[in-house]
Order: sequence, then structure tokens, then C-alpha cells
Amino acid sequence: MKTIKLKPKKEESILRHHPWVFSGAIATLPNDLEEGELVKVLSADGRTLGIGHFQIGSIAVRLLQFGDKDLPEDFFRQRLDAAFRLRQALGLIRPDNNCYRLVHGEGDFLPGLVIDIYGDTAVLQAHSPGMHYERMRIARALTEIPEARIRNVYYKSETTLPYKARLDPQNDYLIGKFDGNIAIENGLKFNIDWLKGQKTGFFVDQRENRALLEKFAHGRNVLNMFCYTGGFSVYAMRGGAAQVDSVDSSAKAAALTDANIELNFPGNPRHKTHAVDAFKFLAEMEKDKYDLIILDPPAFAKHRSALKNGLIGYRKLNAKAFEKIKSGGILFTFSCSQVVTREMFRLAVFTAASQSGRKVRILHQLTQPADHPVDISHPEGEYLKGLVLYVE
Repeated sequence: MKTIKLKPKKEESILRHHPWVFSGAIATLPNDLEEGELVKVLSADGRTLGIGHFQIGSIAVRLLQFGDKDLPEDFFRQRLDAAFRLRQALGLIRPDNNCYRLVHGEGDFLPGLVIDIYGDTAVLQAHSPGMHYERMRIARALTEIPEARIRNVYYKSETTLPYKARLDPQNDYLIGKFDGNIAIENGLKFNIDWLKGQKTGFFVDQRENRALLEKFAHGRNVLNMFCYTGGFSVYAMRGGAAQVDSVDSSAKAAALTDANIELNFPGNPRHKTHAVDAFKFLAEMEKDKYDLIILDPPAFAKHRSALKNGLIGYRKLNAKAFEKIKSGGILFTFSCSQVVTREMFRLAVFTAASQSGRKVRILHQLTQPADHPVDISHPEGEYLKGLVLYVE
């Protein structure tokens, strides 16, 4: 196995078990090192610090294991089995719930890998060349976890791998085939579009926040902005909302929302979709019409270069919601931008509240669920921030 040597005093973060080696910390690289290759990382004085996948970019190595031991032959089977046992312990695998995140990258000590489970189908997503090259080993290991009962493994990495790696990944089944796409979350049914939908087809990270919203929905007029598959809308319907309006700029997303509402509440007139721009809808909608609003936009800042504009976007979006929501209303507002910290997001929302002149109180502070764990040595893994606000 080839080795990478660090500059003096650049091993401190690795000794604290942070899984990333940045390119600026590296003193020497082998001339023939291939992207995605397994490498040993050495300190300046020659100690072996760990083993990981090499890639070109600011994050040069994603460490799979710390210390001087070699990776075991059944490395992926061990890690996947441990991840499954955690989900079992969390009580996520039940007759009324068969969709969950099995692997959350660094949070499950498998940096560069995401796996979501929908019934007997696993959707595998690589975020590093190393995981791309290991995809078949990972797929086989998934089907070898007896209690998981995974029959199909779909690979969906066309948009997640670094384009400079020139890997040309093809979204396709590694094992099995398409045999239905209905998954169950907390007793509700959803059509999951892992073939062409965003991410792995469904935002499983909002499961607990959707369940919380259900408790607030009874008798309220609900507006679900950036609805995508209509997850919050379906929960609001079950919670007894008087009326639910779902908004998304994508006609395909609106159609998928309608399909999910029909799947759970056939023929129910309390729901309506609007395939229009979210900001346009907010600007033109009647004031005081809604007393429960959900703002769950796509990441406004995917990179640090977009951070300033992203924060302006969150402030403007929330300001418009504060302006329009009925007195006594509840606002669920989120950011999934990893580069936006919890404090930054709160400040953007608080600034919007101050500018609106409304009295606003925090009822809940939300984050990602337990099947999206955060490695304590890798705080960057905490990406989802949310607030539930009471607006007078």
C-alpha cells in the first residue's frame, strides 16, 4: 500500500480522530498515486496514523480506520452490520416503518458513503472516488445482513461524485431490479423516486420533524413550501389540518406530492398543490390565510463562496413568512446547508423576526434524526438546523 507523509505537527486532528486529511497538511505524495486508491497516512516522523481513500481536492484523504493496523478483509461487512444494529436499537425497523438511513458517511465511520433503505431496496450513494470503486463490495455486503432483508441495491452517484475525477458513474441497479417503490414511514405510505428524484429519492432526515408537525396541525391552515414529495403535507393531513397547500416550483414534485396524498387520503379535498415559484407564491398570497407554515428550502449555500448570499436568502424567506403568517401561527423553518452553522441560521431568522416587528418565541430547536449520527470528532456532520416558532 502506498503512503502519504504529513508535514510536521499536522497529525493533531487525526490523533483526535477527525477523518479528513487536508491537502495543505501533506508533505509528500507518491508520483503514481491514483484517485480513489487506499493509502496509509504517516506522520512527519514516520508513524502510521491511519488508512483511507485518496482523492484530488482540498480533502485529500478520507480515513476509514485510525492506527497502524490493516483493514480487515470483511471491513465493509463489519461496518454495515454495526450500522444496522444501531438502527435496530433506535427502533426504526418496524412493520410501520421500513425507510431509514443505514449509513451516514462519517457519522457511521464510512466517509464518502450514504445508504438509504426503502423496504427491501438500498439506495447507495458515493461521495468519493474510493467509495465508487468499492460499490460492488458494499452492495454484496448489504445483502449479507440477514435481518436487513435487502434484495435490491440501486447505485445513484451521477451527481454526488467530484466531476474532476472523470469517473462517469452510471445510475443503475448493482444487485436486483425495480420491484415497487412504496415505502412506509411511521405508518404513512410514500412513493419513492430513487431513479430520478433528488438525493436518494426522499428526505428521510425530516422524519422526526414531520412527526412533530403532525401534533401542531389539527384545525390549522397549513402551507408547505418547497414541498418536494409532500412529506410534511401528508403528516399535516393525518394530524387533522383544515386545509393543506403544497408549493414547489417543480411540476414533477407537485405531481409526486399529489400521488402521496392520494396514496394515504384518497379523494380528500383538504389538499391542493401549486407548481409555482415559492418566493412568488409567498409574495402574492393573502395575509393571515395560514397559521402553520413550513419552510424547508434546498440548500441556499452549498459552498462557502455562497455563504453570504445564502444567509440573505434565509433572512428574506423567513421575513416574508413572518409578514404573512396569521397571529398565533406556527412556523417550522429549516436550513440544510452544511456551511451555515446553527448560530448563523438563528441570526438570519432572528433578524427577519426583528425586521417584521412580530413577537416570536422558540418552541423547539430541531436537527437531524438519530439515523443521521454525528461523529463527535467530526462536527461538520451536523448539517440540518430547524426552529419551531410561535408568532404573535
